[in-house]
Amino acid sequence: MPLKKNTSLRTEDTQLLSIFKAHFKGELHLSRIRLICHFITALCKVKSVNYSKLSVGFDSKASTLSCFRRIQRFMAESSLSMEMVAKFIFELLPEKSALTLVMDRTNWKFGQKNINILMLGVSYRNVAFPLMFTMLDKRGNSNEEERIALVKRFIQWFGRERIDCLLADREFVGQHWIGFLNENGIRYHIRIRNNFKVYCFKKNRKVTAFHWFHHLKINQCCHSPKIVRMHGELCYLSGVKTVRNGNIEYLIIVSYNKPEEALEYYRERWQIETLFKALKSSGFNIEDTHVTQLDRVEKLFMLTMIAFVWCYKIGDFIDRNIKPITIKKHGRRAVSVFKNGLDCLSNWLLTNFNKLKINFINFLSCT
Repeated sequence: MPLKKNTSLRTEDTQLLSIFKAHFKGELHLSRIRLICHFITALCKVKSVNYSKLSVGFDSKASTLSCFRRIQRFMAESSLSMEMVAKFIFELLPEKSALTLVMDRTNWKFGQKNINILMLGVSYRNVAFPLMFTMLDKRGNSNEEERIALVKRFIQWFGRERIDCLLADREFVGQHWIGFLNENGIRYHIRIRNNFKVYCFKKNRKVTAFHWFHHLKINQCCHSPKIVRMHGELCYLSGVKTVRNGNIEYLIIVSYNKPEEALEYYRERWQIETLFKALKSSGFNIEDTHVTQLDRVEKLFMLTMIAFVWCYKIGDFIDRNIKPITIKKHGRRAVSVFKNGLDCLSNWLLTNFNKLKINFINFLSCT
Protein backbone atom coordinates (compact mmCIF):
# COMPACT_ATOMS: atom_id res chain seq x y z
CA MET A 1 0.00 0.00 0.00
CA PRO A 2 1.52 3.37 -0.98
CA LEU A 3 2.09 5.92 1.75
CA LYS A 4 -0.19 8.92 1.79
CA LYS A 5 1.59 12.26 1.49
CA ASN A 6 0.78 15.14 3.77
CA THR A 7 -0.57 13.05 6.64
CA SER A 8 -0.32 16.01 8.98
CA LEU A 9 0.10 15.36 12.68
CA ARG A 10 -1.48 18.77 13.40
CA THR A 11 -0.78 19.72 17.04
CA GLU A 12 1.43 16.65 17.50
CA ASP A 13 3.74 17.92 14.74
CA THR A 14 4.18 21.16 16.68
CA GLN A 15 4.84 19.26 19.90
CA LEU A 16 7.56 17.14 18.30
CA LEU A 17 9.24 20.19 16.79
CA SER A 18 9.08 21.94 20.17
CA ILE A 19 10.82 19.01 21.88
CA PHE A 20 13.73 19.02 19.45
CA LYS A 21 13.94 22.81 19.43
CA ALA A 22 14.26 22.82 23.23
CA HIS A 23 17.23 20.43 23.10
CA PHE A 24 18.99 21.53 19.91
CA LYS A 25 18.40 25.27 20.40
CA GLY A 26 21.50 27.26 19.55
CA GLU A 27 23.11 24.23 17.89
CA LEU A 28 21.00 23.75 14.77
CA HIS A 29 19.00 26.04 12.51
CA LEU A 30 15.23 25.64 12.68
CA SER A 31 15.11 24.19 9.17
CA ARG A 32 17.60 21.48 10.21
CA ILE A 33 15.56 20.67 13.32
CA ARG A 34 12.41 20.40 11.21
CA LEU A 35 14.24 18.02 8.85
CA ILE A 36 15.19 15.84 11.83
CA CYS A 37 11.50 15.66 12.85
CA HIS A 38 10.49 14.65 9.33
CA PHE A 39 13.33 12.14 9.10
CA ILE A 40 12.59 10.35 12.37
CA THR A 41 8.83 10.13 11.81
CA ALA A 42 9.38 8.91 8.24
CA LEU A 43 11.88 6.34 9.50
CA CYS A 44 9.28 4.97 11.92
CA LYS A 45 6.77 4.73 9.06
CA VAL A 46 8.84 3.10 6.33
CA LYS A 47 11.24 1.19 8.65
CA SER A 48 14.22 1.76 6.37
CA VAL A 49 17.05 4.30 6.19
CA ASN A 50 17.01 4.19 2.40
CA TYR A 51 16.65 7.80 1.24
CA SER A 52 14.16 6.97 -1.52
CA LYS A 53 11.84 5.23 0.92
CA LEU A 54 12.28 7.91 3.59
CA SER A 55 11.43 10.75 1.21
CA VAL A 56 8.06 9.13 0.44
CA GLY A 57 7.27 9.12 4.17
CA PHE A 58 7.89 12.85 4.74
CA ASP A 59 4.87 14.84 5.99
CA SER A 60 5.46 17.66 3.55
CA LYS A 61 3.72 19.42 0.67
CA ALA A 62 7.00 19.22 -1.23
CA SER A 63 7.53 16.56 -3.87
CA THR A 64 9.21 13.26 -3.05
CA LEU A 65 12.23 14.34 -5.10
CA SER A 66 12.50 17.56 -3.13
CA CYS A 67 12.36 15.63 0.15
CA PHE A 68 15.03 13.26 -1.16
CA ARG A 69 17.33 16.19 -1.91
CA ARG A 70 16.68 17.72 1.53
CA ILE A 71 17.90 14.52 3.14
CA GLN A 72 20.97 14.51 0.91
CA ARG A 73 21.81 18.13 1.76
CA PHE A 74 21.36 17.54 5.46
CA MET A 75 23.68 14.56 5.46
CA ALA A 76 26.28 16.29 3.27
CA GLU A 77 26.29 19.80 4.74
CA SER A 78 24.87 19.91 8.26
CA SER A 79 26.73 19.42 11.50
CA LEU A 80 25.19 17.04 14.03
CA SER A 81 27.10 16.77 17.29
CA MET A 82 27.56 13.35 18.87
CA GLU A 83 27.62 15.02 22.29
CA MET A 84 24.30 16.76 21.61
CA VAL A 85 22.60 13.51 20.54
CA ALA A 86 24.15 11.47 23.36
CA LYS A 87 22.97 13.98 25.96
CA PHE A 88 19.48 14.00 24.45
CA ILE A 89 19.28 10.19 24.68
CA PHE A 90 20.78 10.26 28.18
CA GLU A 91 17.94 12.50 29.34
CA LEU A 92 15.49 9.92 27.98
CA LEU A 93 17.04 7.07 29.98
CA PRO A 94 14.62 5.67 32.60
CA GLU A 95 17.59 5.39 35.01
CA LYS A 96 20.57 7.72 35.08
CA SER A 97 22.81 6.34 37.83
CA ALA A 98 24.56 3.04 38.57
CA LEU A 99 24.60 2.37 34.82
CA THR A 100 25.78 -0.87 33.28
CA LEU A 101 27.63 0.09 30.11
CA VAL A 102 27.93 -2.40 27.26
CA MET A 103 30.59 -2.10 24.56
CA ASP A 104 30.40 -3.95 21.26
CA ARG A 105 30.95 -3.53 17.55
CA THR A 106 28.66 -3.87 14.56
CA ASN A 107 29.62 -3.84 10.91
CA TRP A 108 28.33 -4.39 7.41
CA LYS A 109 29.64 -3.99 3.89
CA PHE A 110 28.30 -2.01 0.94
CA GLY A 111 30.22 -2.82 -2.22
CA GLN A 112 33.87 -2.64 -1.27
CA LYS A 113 33.27 -0.27 1.66
CA ASN A 114 33.29 -1.59 5.23
CA ILE A 115 31.01 0.20 7.71
CA ASN A 116 32.40 -0.53 11.17
CA ILE A 117 30.94 1.00 14.35
CA LEU A 118 32.19 0.75 17.95
CA MET A 119 29.14 1.27 20.20
CA LEU A 120 28.74 2.11 23.88
CA GLY A 121 25.24 1.46 25.19
CA VAL A 122 23.41 1.37 28.51
CA SER A 123 21.80 -1.87 29.70
CA TYR A 124 18.11 -1.61 30.56
CA ARG A 125 15.35 -4.26 30.65
CA ASN A 126 16.64 -6.73 28.05
CA VAL A 127 18.05 -4.16 25.65
CA ALA A 128 20.91 -1.69 25.44
CA PHE A 129 20.03 1.95 24.87
CA PRO A 130 22.44 3.29 22.21
CA LEU A 131 24.31 6.25 23.66
CA MET A 132 27.50 7.01 21.73
CA PHE A 133 29.79 5.41 19.19
CA THR A 134 32.94 5.73 17.10
CA MET A 135 33.14 5.16 13.36
CA LEU A 136 36.10 2.88 12.63
CA ASP A 137 37.71 3.63 9.27
CA LYS A 138 38.93 0.06 8.86
CA ARG A 139 37.93 -3.58 8.97
CA GLY A 140 38.06 -5.69 12.11
CA ASN A 141 38.37 -4.97 15.78
CA SER A 142 38.88 -1.64 17.52
CA ASN A 143 42.22 -0.90 19.14
CA GLU A 144 42.79 -0.06 22.78
CA GLU A 145 43.12 3.69 22.15
CA GLU A 146 39.72 3.80 20.42
CA ARG A 147 38.01 2.04 23.33
CA ILE A 148 39.71 4.26 25.90
CA ALA A 149 38.74 7.40 23.97
CA LEU A 150 35.09 6.30 23.86
CA VAL A 151 34.92 5.71 27.62
CA LYS A 152 36.76 8.98 28.28
CA ARG A 153 34.10 10.81 26.30
CA PHE A 154 31.39 9.19 28.42
CA ILE A 155 33.17 10.31 31.59
CA GLN A 156 33.64 13.84 30.24
CA TRP A 157 29.97 14.20 29.25
CA PHE A 158 28.22 12.30 32.06
CA GLY A 159 30.71 11.67 34.87
CA ARG A 160 32.60 8.65 36.18
CA GLU A 161 30.16 8.34 39.09
CA ARG A 162 27.37 7.29 36.72
CA ILE A 163 29.09 3.99 35.90
CA ASP A 164 28.35 0.83 37.85
CA CYS A 165 30.30 -1.48 35.53
CA LEU A 166 31.23 -2.15 31.91
CA LEU A 167 30.59 -5.36 29.94
CA ALA A 168 32.36 -6.50 26.79
CA ASP A 169 33.11 -9.62 24.75
CA ARG A 170 36.37 -11.43 23.98
CA GLU A 171 37.68 -8.97 21.40
CA PHE A 172 37.82 -6.16 23.97
CA VAL A 173 40.97 -7.01 25.89
CA GLY A 174 44.51 -5.65 26.09
CA GLN A 175 46.97 -4.42 28.70
CA HIS A 176 46.50 -0.68 28.19
CA TRP A 177 42.70 -1.02 28.00
CA ILE A 178 42.42 -3.09 31.19
CA GLY A 179 45.02 -0.84 32.81
CA PHE A 180 42.94 2.24 31.98
CA LEU A 181 39.84 0.69 33.57
CA ASN A 182 41.82 -0.34 36.66
CA GLU A 183 43.43 3.07 37.08
CA ASN A 184 40.06 4.81 36.90
CA GLY A 185 38.35 2.36 39.22
CA ILE A 186 35.83 1.35 36.56
CA ARG A 187 34.34 -2.04 37.36
CA TYR A 188 34.25 -4.42 34.41
CA HIS A 189 33.28 -7.97 33.47
CA ILE A 190 34.95 -8.87 30.17
CA ARG A 191 35.09 -12.27 28.56
CA ILE A 192 38.53 -13.58 27.61
CA ARG A 193 39.73 -16.38 25.37
CA ASN A 194 40.29 -19.80 26.89
CA ASN A 195 43.99 -19.87 25.94
CA PHE A 196 44.96 -16.60 27.64
CA LYS A 197 47.89 -16.92 30.03
CA VAL A 198 47.16 -15.83 33.59
CA TYR A 199 49.81 -15.43 36.26
CA CYS A 200 48.92 -17.24 39.49
CA PHE A 201 50.71 -15.81 42.54
CA LYS A 202 50.12 -18.93 44.62
CA LYS A 203 51.75 -21.20 42.01
CA ASN A 204 54.27 -18.52 41.03
CA ARG A 205 53.75 -19.22 37.32
CA LYS A 206 51.51 -18.57 34.36
CA VAL A 207 48.57 -20.90 33.78
CA THR A 208 46.29 -21.16 30.74
CA ALA A 209 42.95 -19.61 31.72
CA PHE A 210 40.75 -22.68 31.11
CA HIS A 211 42.90 -24.76 33.50
CA TRP A 212 41.31 -22.82 36.34
CA PHE A 213 37.94 -24.32 35.42
CA HIS A 214 38.59 -27.67 33.71
CA HIS A 215 37.76 -29.56 36.93
CA LEU A 216 34.19 -28.22 36.97
CA LYS A 217 31.13 -30.27 36.12
CA ILE A 218 29.07 -29.26 33.10
CA ASN A 219 27.19 -25.97 33.77
CA GLN A 220 29.00 -25.54 37.07
CA CYS A 221 30.20 -22.01 37.85
CA CYS A 222 33.24 -20.94 39.81
CA HIS A 223 35.01 -17.73 40.72
CA SER A 224 38.52 -17.33 42.02
CA PRO A 225 38.73 -15.42 45.31
CA LYS A 226 42.45 -14.86 44.72
CA ILE A 227 43.69 -12.02 42.57
CA VAL A 228 45.68 -12.89 39.43
CA ARG A 229 47.63 -10.99 36.79
CA MET A 230 46.70 -10.95 33.11
CA HIS A 231 48.64 -8.92 30.52
CA GLY A 232 50.44 -7.28 33.43
CA GLU A 233 47.24 -6.09 35.12
CA LEU A 234 45.67 -7.34 38.35
CA CYS A 235 42.16 -8.80 38.10
CA TYR A 236 39.86 -11.65 39.15
CA LEU A 237 38.63 -14.66 37.18
CA SER A 238 35.22 -16.32 36.95
CA GLY A 239 34.06 -19.12 34.69
CA VAL A 240 31.54 -21.77 33.75
CA LYS A 241 32.04 -25.07 31.91
CA THR A 242 29.48 -25.82 29.21
CA VAL A 243 28.84 -28.13 26.25
CA ARG A 244 28.00 -26.75 22.81
CA ASN A 245 27.44 -28.92 19.75
CA GLY A 246 28.97 -31.82 21.65
CA ASN A 247 32.15 -29.90 22.50
CA ILE A 248 33.23 -28.66 25.91
CA GLU A 249 33.47 -24.87 26.11
CA TYR A 250 34.40 -22.37 28.80
CA LEU A 251 32.97 -18.94 29.42
CA ILE A 252 35.75 -17.14 31.30
CA ILE A 253 35.38 -13.60 32.57
CA VAL A 254 37.96 -11.19 33.93
CA SER A 255 36.74 -8.64 36.50
CA TYR A 256 37.91 -5.59 38.41
CA ASN A 257 36.33 -6.86 41.64
CA LYS A 258 33.40 -8.94 42.94
CA PRO A 259 34.02 -11.95 40.67
CA GLU A 260 31.05 -13.71 42.26
CA GLU A 261 28.81 -11.25 40.40
CA ALA A 262 30.57 -11.57 37.03
CA LEU A 263 28.45 -14.26 35.36
CA GLU A 264 25.16 -12.64 36.40
CA TYR A 265 26.27 -9.27 35.06
CA TYR A 266 27.73 -10.72 31.89
CA ARG A 267 24.36 -12.12 30.85
CA GLU A 268 23.32 -8.52 30.18
CA ARG A 269 25.97 -8.15 27.48
CA TRP A 270 23.65 -9.87 25.03
CA GLN A 271 21.32 -6.88 25.23
CA ILE A 272 23.49 -4.90 22.83
CA GLU A 273 23.03 -7.67 20.26
CA THR A 274 19.27 -7.10 20.63
CA LEU A 275 19.89 -3.42 19.91
CA PHE A 276 21.89 -4.17 16.76
CA LYS A 277 19.16 -6.51 15.54
CA ALA A 278 16.58 -3.75 16.02
CA LEU A 279 18.70 -1.24 14.11
CA LYS A 280 19.15 -3.77 11.32
CA SER A 281 16.79 -6.53 10.18
CA SER A 282 14.14 -6.31 12.93
CA GLY A 283 13.52 -2.60 12.72
CA PHE A 284 15.16 0.14 10.71
CA ASN A 285 17.23 -1.89 8.25
CA ILE A 286 20.30 0.33 8.67
CA GLU A 287 22.12 -1.85 6.13
CA ASP A 288 19.75 -0.59 3.42
CA THR A 289 21.72 2.63 3.20
CA HIS A 290 23.90 3.20 0.15
CA VAL A 291 25.83 5.87 2.04
CA THR A 292 29.52 5.08 2.49
CA GLN A 293 31.04 8.42 3.59
CA LEU A 294 31.72 7.92 7.29
CA ASP A 295 30.59 11.39 8.40
CA ARG A 296 27.22 10.85 6.70
CA VAL A 297 26.82 7.33 8.07
CA GLU A 298 27.53 8.80 11.52
CA LYS A 299 24.65 11.31 11.21
CA LEU A 300 22.35 8.64 9.81
CA PHE A 301 23.18 6.32 12.70
CA MET A 302 22.60 9.03 15.32
CA LEU A 303 19.13 9.82 13.99
CA THR A 304 18.31 6.11 13.90
CA MET A 305 19.38 5.83 17.55
CA ILE A 306 16.87 8.52 18.54
CA ALA A 307 14.11 6.70 16.64
CA PHE A 308 15.04 3.44 18.40
CA VAL A 309 14.80 5.01 21.86
CA TRP A 310 11.43 6.55 21.00
CA CYS A 311 10.02 3.20 19.88
CA TYR A 312 11.46 1.28 22.80
CA LYS A 313 10.06 3.68 25.39
CA ILE A 314 6.61 3.42 23.80
CA GLY A 315 6.80 -0.39 23.72
CA ASP A 316 8.02 -0.54 27.31
CA PHE A 317 5.15 1.65 28.51
CA ILE A 318 2.55 -0.42 26.65
CA ASP A 319 4.02 -3.69 27.97
CA ARG A 320 4.09 -2.51 31.57
CA ASN A 321 0.94 -0.41 31.78
CA ILE A 322 -1.55 -1.29 29.04
CA LYS A 323 -1.18 -4.71 27.47
CA PRO A 324 1.69 -7.04 28.45
CA ILE A 325 3.37 -8.81 25.54
CA THR A 326 2.43 -12.49 25.32
CA ILE A 327 5.06 -14.90 26.60
CA LYS A 328 5.25 -18.04 24.48
CA LYS A 329 5.79 -21.59 25.75
CA HIS A 330 9.53 -21.40 25.14
CA GLY A 331 9.68 -18.45 27.57
CA ARG A 332 10.37 -15.71 25.02
CA ARG A 333 8.14 -12.80 24.06
CA ALA A 334 5.89 -13.12 21.04
CA VAL A 335 7.30 -9.79 19.86
CA SER A 336 10.09 -7.64 21.26
CA VAL A 337 9.35 -4.54 23.33
CA PHE A 338 11.00 -2.40 20.65
CA LYS A 339 9.07 -3.99 17.77
CA ASN A 340 5.81 -3.61 19.63
CA GLY A 341 6.51 0.08 20.15
CA LEU A 342 7.62 0.56 16.53
CA ASP A 343 4.48 -1.10 15.15
CA CYS A 344 2.17 0.99 17.35
CA LEU A 345 3.98 4.22 16.51
CA SER A 346 4.09 3.40 12.80
CA ASN A 347 0.38 2.65 12.73
CA TRP A 348 -0.42 5.98 14.39
CA LEU A 349 1.86 7.96 12.08
CA LEU A 350 0.35 6.33 9.00
CA THR A 351 -3.33 6.42 9.98
CA ASN A 352 -3.51 9.14 12.65
CA PHE A 353 -5.67 6.69 14.62
CA ASN A 354 -4.63 6.36 18.25
CA LYS A 355 -6.47 3.32 19.59
CA LEU A 356 -4.35 3.25 22.76
CA LYS A 357 -5.18 6.87 23.62
CA ILE A 358 -1.62 7.70 24.63
CA ASN A 359 0.53 10.72 23.80
CA PHE A 360 3.26 9.20 21.62
CA ILE A 361 5.16 12.48 21.43
CA ASN A 362 5.64 12.66 25.21
CA PHE A 363 7.97 9.65 25.09
CA LEU A 364 10.60 11.87 23.43
CA SER A 365 10.21 14.59 26.04
CA CYS A 366 13.09 15.01 28.49
CA THR A 367 10.85 16.66 31.10
